[in-house]
Amino acid sequence: MSNGEVLIQGGRVLDATGERAADVRVVDGAIAEVGPALAPTTGATVLDAEGCVTTPGLVDIQVHFREPGREDSETIETGSRAAALGGCTAVVCMPNTDPPIDDAAVVQSVLDRARAVGLCDVRPAGCITKGRLGEELAPLGELYDLGVRVFTDDGDCVADALVMRHAFEYAAMLPGALLAQHAEDPALVRGGHMHEGAWSARLGIPGRPAVAESTIVARDLQLAKRTGGRYHVLHLSCAASAALVRAAKADGVRVTAECTPQHLVLTDEACAHFDPAFKMNPPLREQADVDALRTALVDGTIDAIATDHAPHTHESKDVPFEDAPPGMLGVETALAVVLTTLVEPGILTLAQAIGALSWRPARVVGLDAVGHGGPIAAGSPANLCVIDPAQTWSVDGARLASKSRNTPWDGWKLTGKVRHTIYRGLPTVRDNEPTR
Repeated sequence: MSNGEVLIQGGRVLDATGERAADVRVVDGAIAEVGPALAPTTGATVLDAEGCVTTPGLVDIQVHFREPGREDSETIETGSRAAALGGCTAVVCMPNTDPPIDDAAVVQSVLDRARAVGLCDVRPAGCITKGRLGEELAPLGELYDLGVRVFTDDGDCVADALVMRHAFEYAAMLPGALLAQHAEDPALVRGGHMHEGAWSARLGIPGRPAVAESTIVARDLQLAKRTGGRYHVLHLSCAASAALVRAAKADGVRVTAECTPQHLVLTDEACAHFDPAFKMNPPLREQADVDALRTALVDGTIDAIATDHAPHTHESKDVPFEDAPPGMLGVETALAVVLTTLVEPGILTLAQAIGALSWRPARVVGLDAVGHGGPIAAGSPANLCVIDPAQTWSVDGARLASKSRNTPWDGWKLTGKVRHTIYRGLPTVRDNEPTR
C-alpha cells in the first residue's frame, strides 16, 4: 500500500532549465526532492525510469472530447484516458460541442465531469460568439470568471471583422485571455474537401486554398495590433501564415501559434487513396508548407504542437471522402509521431520537441500558473511524464483508448512511448498501461 509517496527512479530529468540525471520523489501531490540515487521510503510506489526521460506533463491545447452532445464519438473519460496515455496532464477542449460551450452552465458541467474523471486537467475553451454563429459575442466575462482563458469558435471561423474586433476589445480587458481563431475564410473554402492544388485537381476533389487561411490571419493580426489583444492561430497550416506570424511577432503583436503533428509530417498526397482518415480542416498542405512549418517551429514562430484531436464514429467516417466529416485522432500518438519524424532525423532536439508539447503550450494558455509545464523542482506540483525514447511500437487504431478509430497513423511503426504519467502526484499511466 502506498504511503502517498511516488519515486521515479533511474532516469534523466528534462525541463525548460535543462537536462540532468536525477530521480524524482513525489509526496502528497508535489515534488519533494530531485536528485541522484534517491531511496524509497517504506510503502512508496516506485516507478522504473531506467533509460527514460522524466519531463513536465505534456499539454495539448486543442482537443475535441465531444462531451456534451457527441458521446458516441468521445467522452471526457475516454479522451482523458487517451491523453494520459499520450503523456498529457492537461488539455484544452474546444467548444464546438452540442450545446456549444457558450454559457456558464455548460462550462461548469465540463469542469465537474473532468474533476470526477480525474485523469488529467481538462480546461474548456469558451465560444467567442453565441452558438458559434459568428454574430453576437458570447458572455466572455462570465465564462472568464469560471476560469476560461481561451475563447474560440473552432470548427468555424469568426468571419465578420467587426465582431472579431469587438471580441478583441473585450478580451483585452481580461488579463490572460486570448482569442484563438480557426482561420479559414468560409467564402473561400465553401464546398472544398482538401487542399487546393495539384493533387485536388488530379483527384477531382474541390479544394480549400491556403489563401483562405492566410487572409484571415493577416486581418486578425491587424486587429490584434490595433486593440492590444492576444491572438492565437489554431492549427496553422501554410507557409504564408507562418511568414505573417513571424513578421507580426517582430512587430510586437501579441500573437502565438500552434501546428499539428499531421501538418508537420503529412502532405495532401496522403489523400490520393480517398481515405477519409486523412481529411481535416484546415487540410493537409503541400511539401513546401510542411517545410515552412518545420522551420517556423524551430525558430520559435510557432509556439506549440497541438493535436486537434478530433474523434468521429466509424459510421460517420466510413463514407466517401467528400461526405466524411474532417478530423483525425492524435492525442495518444502525438509524442511518438514527433519523436519519430522530427527528433530522430535531427530536425528538432528532444528538448525542443518536449518544449513544444509541454511548457510552451502551457505558457500560451496560462496553465503554467496552475502547475503544468513548470520546472521539475522541489515544491512544484507533480504533473509529470516519463518517456522511453527508444521504445518501438506499431499503432493499431483498434487498440487506442479513444472511443473512435479515425487515426491517420494506423499501422505506422513509431519510436518513443510514454512509460508513466503522473497527474497531481498519482500515476494515471504505469508501465504503458492506464491505472484505471
